[in-house]
Amino acid sequence: MTPSVADYNSPAENAWCPGCGNFGILMALKQALVLEEIAPHEVLVVSGVGQAAKLPQYMACNAYTVLHGRTLPAAVGAKLANHALTVIAVGGDGDGLAEGGNHFIHNMRRNVDITYLLNNNQVYGLTKGQPSPTTDQGFTSGMSPKGSPHPHMQHLAMAVACNCAFVARSFAATPDHLTQMIAQGIRHKGFALIDILQPCVSYNDVNTYGWYRERVRPLGDDHDPTDRQAALAKALAWGDEIPIGVIYRSARPTLEARLPALRKGPLVDQPIDPQVGMKLLSEFS
Repeated sequence: MTPSVADYNSPAENAWCPGCGNFGILMALKQALVLEEIAPHEVLVVSGVGQAAKLPQYMACNAYTVLHGRTLPAAVGAKLANHALTVIAVGGDGDGLAEGGNHFIHNMRRNVDITYLLNNNQVYGLTKGQPSPTTDQGFTSGMSPKGSPHPHMQHLAMAVACNCAFVARSFAATPDHLTQMIAQGIRHKGFALIDILQPCVSYNDVNTYGWYRERVRPLGDDHDPTDRQAALAKALAWGDEIPIGVIYRSARPTLEARLPALRKGPLVDQPIDPQVGMKLLSEFS
């Protein structure tokens, strides 16, 4: 039976700020899963801590919330235990690039087949708006009255440099485009990064919906996402024009395909032979 968006609706009361970009991301994820004809019981959404990390609470599917910055290890562990699952990792720019920065780098290298939605609002939205790794230098707020002293992290360029299997960017207020980016990320075999420009209406009065609408530009048909040098140039573009779309794509074997034990099927479906364990234990007796 083909799933519908209603199948993913949760009765939980939503606690996001009115106008938060997370609403568009939530709807786009549901629509992408329906577009790919994936039923709720086949999906696991893993999140860390933060406003973005509340997303699994508002979906009727398997969900797991972990420590701040530890979204990817939990998502990868679940995928390797049962790689029949569609695993979606969700986190904010602080969660994923500060506390979780090393996990971000090494899981692009390992190339486990999960989709990572990076809700990028350029501040720590849950903890009152202090600068995050993606905050532009000079950004002023109640938490940085003299301006952020640091340049923003070039995480998409890092992803291209790490040969990430799939790198895309979208905007929370372009629902059709965002749905397509998430769907393509799910479909692509390997670690798929979807950077989502997401205004924070409470703590970021610079990178607003209007600010993004003036700057985001869909990539044209002339962009070749398999051209790494061209992808790097697009990943570094930030200012008057911000490209959105599939920036980079590579065909790399996933970790699941490289591990002999997983070629037999998901670990959860494989028989357990107690004698194997007893033999190992006997070596220590």
